[in-house]
Amino acid sequence: MNPESLQRGNLSSPSMFLLLGFSNAYRAQVTLCLCFSLVYLVTVLGNLLIMTLVWLDAHLHSPMYFFLGHLSFLDICYSSVTLPKILGDSFSPQRTISFVGCITQIYFFLCFGGSECMLLAAMAYDRFLAICHPLHYPTLMSKKMCHCLVAVSWLSGSFSSLIQAFLTAHLPFCGSNMIDHLFCEVPFLLKVSCSPNAPLNKATLYTFAGTIAVGSFLLTLVSYVHIIGAVLQKGAGTQRAFATCTSHLTVVSLFFGAGAIVYLVPHSSSSKEMDEVLALLYAVVTPMLNPIIYSLRNSEVKGAIRKTLNRGVLQVSMA
Repeated sequence: MNPESLQRGNLSSPSMFLLLGFSNAYRAQVTLCLCFSLVYLVTVLGNLLIMTLVWLDAHLHSPMYFFLGHLSFLDICYSSVTLPKILGDSFSPQRTISFVGCITQIYFFLCFGGSECMLLAAMAYDRFLAICHPLHYPTLMSKKMCHCLVAVSWLSGSFSSLIQAFLTAHLPFCGSNMIDHLFCEVPFLLKVSCSPNAPLNKATLYTFAGTIAVGSFLLTLVSYVHIIGAVLQKGAGTQRAFATCTSHLTVVSLFFGAGAIVYLVPHSSSSKEMDEVLALLYAVVTPMLNPIIYSLRNSEVKGAIRKTLNRGVLQVSMA
């Protein structure tokens, strides 16, 4: 094969990538595998519990809990994109992923992540209407409006991720096929790409990602500026209503905070461990914490859990 054809071959997409995860030490692999298994189990069971409570308990048939049920479903999907693969790689001597598998992982990761960004903004808007316009809230946040906001969240996440995955799939890779990360993610594929238009590709990809992330963050921020203004103006009654926002604010801070650091802070080889920890925070830990945060800080959810447990105990005793 002549050098020219070899160069053309090197510029094509590789058939697979090698994921450089955590330590190869056996003891570390066992520990990580157990930790990730526990995290995934808690994530799935916790979010399934929230979905079941929202579906069964009539007291939770309100817009806020309608959105919470969809958030729980998104969290299960979001963590399922990365965690099963990370678990499978824990004991694999070759942590590889095919090119198609890598692009597919990027698509679904961005799709569920973008949809979650928009859904968190919709939840903030819901709290804004409930606190700032309580008399018109039932009309403004009708069942039709709830379904529209959820549909917009899913469609915007899907559309943005489709474009980003398409652009990433057409990046040229002529050097190493090693991704210095736990899973396929756009910033780390850009690092191994040798595109002559790398700055333009990076700007285009980040523009689409930023439109969803920054846009939803700004909508959330504006909603809470109005909410805090109403709380300071109207006094005690509104302050009690503001208590329903604390869980949401905690989730928003975790999700957007870790994501912003990973995508906005320049990467370097010395920050590899920090990159992985932050990626695990918003891709793995946050979906696990969401149902815990909403359960511990929400009296209605805790009440629904108690009623469900009491009903289960009563049925067992009667049987």
